[in-house]
Amino acid sequence: MGASILVAGGAGYIGAHTCKALADAGYTPVTYDNLSTGHADFVRWGPLVEGDIADSAKVTDVCRVHGIVAAIHFAADAIVEESVADPAKYYRNNVAGTLSLLDGLRAAGVRNIVFSSSCAVYGAPEGQPIFEDTPPNPINPYGASKLMVERILADYARGYQLRWIALRYFNACGADPEGEIGELRSHETHLIPRAMMWLQGYIDEFRVFGTDYPTADGTAIRDYIHVCDLARGHILALGKLLGEGAGGVFNLGSGLGYSVKDVLGQIAKETGAKIPAIAGARRSGDPPILLADLTRARDQLGFVPVSSQLPNIVATAWRWHQKAHPIRNYR
Repeated sequence: MGASILVAGGAGYIGAHTCKALADAGYTPVTYDNLSTGHADFVRWGPLVEGDIADSAKVTDVCRVHGIVAAIHFAADAIVEESVADPAKYYRNNVAGTLSLLDGLRAAGVRNIVFSSSCAVYGAPEGQPIFEDTPPNPINPYGASKLMVERILADYARGYQLRWIALRYFNACGADPEGEIGELRSHETHLIPRAMMWLQGYIDEFRVFGTDYPTADGTAIRDYIHVCDLARGHILALGKLLGEGAGGVFNLGSGLGYSVKDVLGQIAKETGAKIPAIAGARRSGDPPILLADLTRARDQLGFVPVSSQLPNIVATAWRWHQKAHPIRNYR
């Protein structure tokens, strides 16, 4: 087996896909997860250590026992609406928790970290597409917590010679094409899984938040990136750090924009069942368009999305949902 990588939050959606990609690339992923939202049965490509990132001493011990050479940090709360209602939870878990994780890594002599950041750091910029030097202006505590961690990483780089990369995700979606893992949450907020769970009878209400945007069909346009492309982005970032390349922040998206109605139309085509676009009010702060510029990731990481075409995203997601959610009441 290859070099051991600590994957904080590796039992979650993106973390588990990244663990599979790490194993395929010859690394040994060591999942460190408190299983508050992750799934133990998603950990199939390396050992699972149950623990919290707030426990610095345990992080240090795990790193020493497993000979960890780098960390990938996914462990965070990530529901925007909840962050507005309970900001203390987000600053405590996402920011203070990261400080404890970093202290544990530093004590073990681990100097490389890839951080799961978010396009939420940009807020609602007027210009599209969004570049990494677009001024950050988060409009909720979730986005603010991610930006704070980026600043902490930059300061730790200066003070403690930490080597870091922050990957600013756009809309993660899709599932492992082999059907082993996918999106599975007790409280689902994302468009594609919510639509599919509504079709399967797992949720009672489905609404489109805003049908009066200044877009071609009136619904918001987003950049959807397949989770397998995200996972590959982490492997490329890790390789850059371990190869002594320069760190920093990078957008990870598809570079393609699809409207909510585009997505629902593709789901209807894939499933054979039409989803009514029941109009709901716009959510506060939701911009009409969010689209990633990928130039920096392409030029410096070699990142080119290969799985993020909408039909592939929807097809892999639907295969997973049929496995994960046996149909209760197919509509």
